[in-house]
Amino acid sequence: MSSVAPSAELHGPISDEHGVTFLLGDQNRRLAAVHLEEELGLGGVAFTRQRSQWTLRIPRPPVDRMEYLFAIEDHNGHRWTITDPANPRRAPGAFGDKSVIEFAGYVRPAWLDAPSTSGTTAPIAVAAPALDAEVTCDLWAPDGLDADQPAPLLVVHDGPEFAVLGGIVAFVAAHVADGALPPTRVALLGPGDRNDWYSANDAYATALCDLLAQSPPTTVRIGVGVSLGALAMLHAHRRHPRTFDGLFLQSGSFFTPDLDAQESGFSGFPAVSGFVADVHHSARDDDGIPTAMTCGIVEENLANNQRLAATLAHLGYDTVLHPVRDGHNYTAWRDALHPHLLGLVRTVVDRAA
Repeated sequence: MSSVAPSAELHGPISDEHGVTFLLGDQNRRLAAVHLEEELGLGGVAFTRQRSQWTLRIPRPPVDRMEYLFAIEDHNGHRWTITDPANPRRAPGAFGDKSVIEFAGYVRPAWLDAPSTSGTTAPIAVAAPALDAEVTCDLWAPDGLDADQPAPLLVVHDGPEFAVLGGIVAFVAAHVADGALPPTRVALLGPGDRNDWYSANDAYATALCDLLAQSPPTTVRIGVGVSLGALAMLHAHRRHPRTFDGLFLQSGSFFTPDLDAQESGFSGFPAVSGFVADVHHSARDDDGIPTAMTCGIVEENLANNQRLAATLAHLGYDTVLHPVRDGHNYTAWRDALHPHLLGLVRTVVDRAA
């Protein structure tokens, strides 16, 4: 729309070692306010009008890339969000595209452009009467792997989204091709009623195990999850030990009342925080397994991830939390697959050999 189109000479954002300047054209002065929506915890900082444009300067954030939107308001009080018209670079996400800045030092994963093996996908489903639904997955397998041949299996919550937005199948296919991974299957789990199923739901954990019983034979299973899906994967392991041989948990929603009061309105908060409290209060766990965790250094979840990593290590899990210079988004999770998921798979496969 013309009210938010950049003028011909307007280019942005402008970044240097000290900060970032955002610019938004408003030739006809149709906007009453502009704010920056971001994952840095800045709190929706406001732009300042300068003649026919809006400007904002923020200090250089401690990340290698930054996703953001502009929240704009007209003089009638109508509000909406837009991507930055002066920035053509976009990052896809579960709730649509965002504008993105890639700062000096950001390195795109090399495996994205590497040769990869081809594969096929087949559906699997299991009835889950306690959920009044089916639990489903798309099972990807590299070509040349016989259906009855045991192989590692990655079990991925939010699987279809992670495949499209986070490239997890492409990651496996590239590393099977270069020999860094053995032929490996990927179970892309459909999220179903995500807020219910992934909120430490015992019925879902049981249905997940029933589904895995229908999968081809495995050498090892590694549970993969992001955000609430990471919480659900840890919950499934704790409720059904020996289902998984390793866990890869990214930006997990390991909520506690003292660290995450801002999440208390979430419908699953009581179940999630109750389960997390049980983990923290455990005296021992005889079923600790290798666990790799990643979390963005600007995320609200960083503190609860740090606390959980310490607890898991105390309980006997071989646990490492890898902070990443990014936020809570699929590109951050994609970029952390190498080397952290690769290293976990190798560790788990070597231990099982």
